[in-house]
Amino acid sequence: MIIPVTDAADPRLADYFKLTDVALRRRIEVPRGLFMAESAEVITRALDAGLAPYSLLMAPRWVDASSQLISRLDPAVPVYVGEEALLRSVTGFHIHRGAIAAMRRPEPRELTALTRDARRLAVIEDVVDHTNLGAIFRSAAGLSVDAVALTPRCADPLYRRSVRVSMGTVFQVPWARIVPWPGALAGLKEAGWHVAALAPLPDAVCLDRFTAHLPARLVMLLGTEGDGLSAHSLELADTVVQIPMSHGVDSLNVAAAAAVAFWATRQAD
Repeated sequence: MIIPVTDAADPRLADYFKLTDVALRRRIEVPRGLFMAESAEVITRALDAGLAPYSLLMAPRWVDASSQLISRLDPAVPVYVGEEALLRSVTGFHIHRGAIAAMRRPEPRELTALTRDARRLAVIEDVVDHTNLGAIFRSAAGLSVDAVALTPRCADPLYRRSVRVSMGTVFQVPWARIVPWPGALAGLKEAGWHVAALAPLPDAVCLDRFTAHLPARLVMLLGTEGDGLSAHSLELADTVVQIPMSHGVDSLNVAAAAAVAFWATRQAD
């Protein structure tokens, strides 16, 4: 349903207000049960994953180009169309990727459901940068990681930037919060998972050596951008693994390290 809009104060556009204000969006999105999907490709992946939109917002020049996407929507879903200056005043940025959609959040998953048939699980501890988190999900999807578990302090993978950086792959990789933390990690070990913590420590095993004999059920544990893994996480690890580095570089960015680890362990599939 195409609906022209001409007023930035139109209450029907409230879901799109100040999308660049992270603190504001945290207070709005989860309580309202929504998240933002930006670009036709990402919205399409959300629809493919069975997620439902509340509404779409786009500029007039994108309506014809998005006809196939619009045709997939329930006729009752409004597609608000306004001039680009108006949309920028509402959202706080220039929508240059065709469209943005306010989507219904999926129901939270339980970790036990994710791990029942899984063989490779990425556990991400306290990564708060949305760009890094989105990149981790994209690598997880592309390199066949079965599921992702996030500690309670991790960023929201359904925040707009995470979704955009992941190119919508956050909808394809099952994920859940791992609670209680770190108790649930101990529970995974008891269930037969081998926990490999990625950390550049002096006594760590080289990734090449570790992947020569991969365990049947593998947890890859990656830590926050600054301090890395916490002491209690390292204590629970069965093996500490490091990526071999050169030229005096001690470690990789967490998203890059995740991609390397996921690629190196893909033979477990």
